[in-house]
Amino acid sequence: MELFEKKFYESMTSKVALLNRITYYIVNRKGKQMRPMFVFLVAKMLSETNRVNERTYRGASVIELIHTATLVHDDVVDDSNRRRGFFSINALWKNKIAVLVGDYLLSKGLLLSIDHGDFDLLRIISVAVREMSEGELLQIEKARRLDIIEEVYYEIIRKKTATLIASCCALGAKSVSDDDVQVEAMRKFGELIGMAFQIKDDLFDYTDDAIGKPTGIDIKEQKMTLPLIYALNHCTDSEKSWCINSIKNHNKDKKRVKEVIQFVKDKNGLHYAEQKMMQFQQEALQILDNFPQSDYKNALSLMVNYVIERKK
Repeated sequence: MELFEKKFYESMTSKVALLNRITYYIVNRKGKQMRPMFVFLVAKMLSETNRVNERTYRGASVIELIHTATLVHDDVVDDSNRRRGFFSINALWKNKIAVLVGDYLLSKGLLLSIDHGDFDLLRIISVAVREMSEGELLQIEKARRLDIIEEVYYEIIRKKTATLIASCCALGAKSVSDDDVQVEAMRKFGELIGMAFQIKDDLFDYTDDAIGKPTGIDIKEQKMTLPLIYALNHCTDSEKSWCINSIKNHNKDKKRVKEVIQFVKDKNGLHYAEQKMMQFQQEALQILDNFPQSDYKNALSLMVNYVIERKK
């Protein structure tokens, strides 16, 4: 991963001093780097020599550039001042610069593929960028009325979260293999992990543990999570009206938010979401079963389990 981090930082450099200061800040406050790890592990599992090539490194760098760009833009959209326990880019340099930095990272990612003729990898990444944008807009559209059914929720998280992890796995496969069946299998594998990952994030909103975000923040932001959707579909009309009114008009009231959290727990919303999360996990592991035994396959299995067992 050290070689990847070096290549990743090099891919962000600019002649503009301000940009270099900001990208240096970003690189030194990196997250779990789960996405590039998926790229490398899938590539090594499918490679005949169990080695990665320069295309794999470029692909992982592009994924991380795109992911970082979306996080920078997300913080502007959500008006968030914190990211990974540190001040966000928009908190330190204001929204205008944050938007431009996000655009810069996106363009650097796309150019990295174009400059080396990795058009097959660029197609995978471009689809992910399009779907992430559609997912965010679909969530905003539906959040206004708080009328999301379970199928629409899955469509939102598939596009908003799962598509990027799916593209990591597809890209890792494509960087070492021309077998479209394998590439599609890995894309589906990543999509299932991404679905489980987002549901796990939803569950964090209802726990009292010390996690990356405070309890009840999704309710305060009027985001529809799977536990909440299940609860609203399994309650009386009066309970539903009370819950929607609480989320729409009393989401800043800490006592009311706690009552909504308890309401969701009482309606078995958490239990249902956990079952769905584990269903996606099992489907992902079933895809992995079709590949020969190797250390990299075992590492991918551990990654799948980490997604649903992580504490933040």
